[in-house]
Amino acid sequence: MKLVKASDNLFPTIPSFFNNFFSGDLMDWNSSNFSATNTTLPAVNIMENDDSFMIEMAAPGLTKENFKVNLNRNRLEISSEVKAEKDESDEKYSRREFSYQSFQRCFTLPEGTIDGDKISAKYTNGILMVNIPKREEIKPKPARAIDIN
Repeated sequence: MKLVKASDNLFPTIPSFFNNFFSGDLMDWNSSNFSATNTTLPAVNIMENDDSFMIEMAAPGLTKENFKVNLNRNRLEISSEVKAEKDESDEKYSRREFSYQSFQRCFTLPEGTIDGDKISAKYTNGILMVNIPKREEIKPKPARAIDIN
């Protein structure tokens, strides 16, 4: 008889979001994660529990209207674009200032594990929170006793 180490993962064929976090497309820093204005990309926290994944993005000074959150197949795209223009004129001087800030962050979600129709986002106190629910059929089921006949 061969002993096999038990795994905490009840669904070994479904990769964990965190197992792929550092090794896959999630941390692909090429064109999928960029800032068009060479500014710093917002920091993110990524969490997973039995029911969902949660992405928190630190983006102070913006409003919820500045963000676009899109799901394209299993790729979550978060982007922002802010344009500001200030014009001050007087008889003796004229000053015009403008700024432009944009970024895009993309996350490849595990295929077949999320319920894309129930993804929600909320922006509060400088933090964008994106909740990505898991599909019911992949959520861990509690242990159950099996009757012996």
